[in-house]
Amino acid sequence: MAAQAGDHMEVDDEPEANPDAQRIFEELLDKARDLEASDTEKAKQAYKAIIHKEDVEDPSVKWREKAIYALGDLLVQKKQPQEISSLSKELRPLFSSMPKAKTAKIVRHLIDLLAKTDDSKALQIEMCKDCIEWCKGEKRTFLRHRVETRLCALFLQEQKYQDALEQITRLLIEVKKLDDKLLLVEIHTTECRIHYMLQNMPKAKAALTSSKTNANAIHCPPLLQAEIDVLSGVVAAREKDFRTAYSYFYEAFEAYHQSDNIPKARQSMKYMLLAKIMSNQPKEIQTLISSKSGLKYVGPEIDAMAAVAGAHEARSLKKFEAVLEQYKQHLAEDSVINYHLSDLNETLLEQNILRILEPFSRVEITHVAELIELPLSRTQAKLREMILDDKLKGTLDQGVGVLIVFDEEQVSSTYENALKTIKNTSEVLDTLYGQAKQLA
Repeated sequence: MAAQAGDHMEVDDEPEANPDAQRIFEELLDKARDLEASDTEKAKQAYKAIIHKEDVEDPSVKWREKAIYALGDLLVQKKQPQEISSLSKELRPLFSSMPKAKTAKIVRHLIDLLAKTDDSKALQIEMCKDCIEWCKGEKRTFLRHRVETRLCALFLQEQKYQDALEQITRLLIEVKKLDDKLLLVEIHTTECRIHYMLQNMPKAKAALTSSKTNANAIHCPPLLQAEIDVLSGVVAAREKDFRTAYSYFYEAFEAYHQSDNIPKARQSMKYMLLAKIMSNQPKEIQTLISSKSGLKYVGPEIDAMAAVAGAHEARSLKKFEAVLEQYKQHLAEDSVINYHLSDLNETLLEQNILRILEPFSRVEITHVAELIELPLSRTQAKLREMILDDKLKGTLDQGVGVLIVFDEEQVSSTYENALKTIKNTSEVLDTLYGQAKQLA
C-alpha cells in the first residue's frame, strides 16, 4: 500500500534545469538527431551519452527522458527490438535517482515502442517478465501492476489463455485491495477478452459488468471507454442482440474517429457493418460506407464486408462462400467476424436446402448436392444435422441414398385453446373467491 501511495505522490511540479544546462542539452540532442541519417551507431552513442551525462544538471530528468524516447524511436525505425529490451535493463541504475512516476512512464513507453516492431511478441513477454522481477526487488508496486496487466494482454494475443487467466486472477486479488479503479477497469476488460476467447460467456459478461461498474465510479479515458463499448457490442452480438451491438459499436467508432485512431476505428466500423448484415439489413451497408466519416476508412477490410453484404442480399450460398474464400485474410483472422459469418453461412445453407426441398417428398441426396452445388459429404452431414435439430421433417435412407421428406403435420389448436380457457377461468374464480371472502 505504501508503495502504491508513494508512486502516486511522485507527480509534483518538477524543477527546471538552468538556461545554460538547457542550451547544452538542446545542442547535444540536435547533434544526435543529425547523426541518425548518416551514422546510426554514432547517433545511438550520442543519445546514450546524453542519458548518462552527469556533469550537467538536469533536476527534472526532462532532457534525459527526451533522449531515451528519441533513442527508442531510432531503434524502432532501424528495426532493432532486442536493443530496446536491452535499453530498459541499461537504464535501471538511472531509475533509482528518478521519480517513480517518471520511471513508470519511461518503462511503459519502452514496452510500447517494442510493440511497434514486427514479430516481437515473445520478446515483449520476456521484457515484461524481467521488468516484473525488477519491480518486485525495488518494491515498485504501481509499475509492477501495470506491467503485469500488459503481460496478460500479451498472453491473450499469443493465445496462451491459461497463462493469461492465472496471471490476471492473481493480479485482481492484489489490485482490489488497493482499490485502483482505473487499473481495475483495464484488468476486467482484459479478463472479459480472455473469457470470451475461452467461450465462457457468463464469466465474460461478469468481467464486463465489473469493468463498467469501476468505469462509472471514475472519469474513464475516452479510448478506454471505447474499448469497453466494443466489448459490450461483441457480447451483445454473441447473444444475437444485433441492434444493441450496433449502437455500442457506433459509440466506439465515434470515439476512435475523433481521436484519429485509424486501426481501431476501422475495426469498429467492420463490426458495425457486421451487425447490420447479421440483423438482415445488408442494404444499409453502402450508406454507412459512403458516409462522410466512413469514406476515411475504405480499404480491403471494408470492401470484404461490403462483398459479404452483397452475397447475403442475393441469398446466394455459392457467392457467399466465394467471398469468404476471396477475403479470407481479412475475415477469418478476426475471431468475432469469423464466428458470426460461419453462423450466417450455416443459416444460408439451411435456407437454401429447405427451398430446394419444397417440391419433393422423396429425392436422391446426390441430386440435392448437385442443386446446391456442394460436395456430397457436406450435404449429407448438413441434412443429418437439420433432421436432428428438428429443422427438417424427414429421414435419410442411406441404403439407397435417398432423403424422404415428411409432410408438415397440422396440429389442431383446439386442445391448447381449451387449456388456456380453463386456466383463465380458474384464475377468475380464485379472484372472485378472494373478494367474496373479504366482503364476508
